Amino acid sequence: MIALIQRVTQASVSVDGIQIGAIERGIMALIAVEKQDSEKSAQRLFERIVNYRIFPDADDRMNLNLPAIQGGLLLVPQFTLAADTNSGNRPSFTPAASPKKGEALFNYFVSYAKNNFSPIQTGQFGANMQVALINDGPVTFTLKV
Repeated sequence: MIALIQRVTQASVSVDGIQIGAIERGIMALIAVEKQDSEKSAQRLFERIVNYRIFPDADDRMNLNLPAIQGGLLLVPQFTLAADTNSGNRPSFTPAASPKKGEALFNYFVSYAKNNFSPIQTGQFGANMQVALINDGPVTFTLKV
């Protein structure tokens, strides 16, 4: 699984002009599922996201994680992160999980996250979403398990 995480001061996701999820300070994470991923991959990726130290401490060093700042987590399904972009001018989605598997693992990921952290907000799998955010820093990392 792949996550592109961004430290945000606020983030939201809308579908058809209706906001379906929003957070204030925290992490907005785009989540992709690849063919070989499993529930264990989802658990490990969640642990990495919430424990990744990307928030400043009193000395302005990235030493604090999401629980330490009591921040929010916005999870947005993003299959295009799994694209193979190594050649040509068009992405190949061969590494991506099938839509059925992708949706099942994203839903498992969200369920696992909600059982282990709060607050959690989400996008909608398969929807045409509009994501708005203010990236703080900017701070952005790619995590892969």
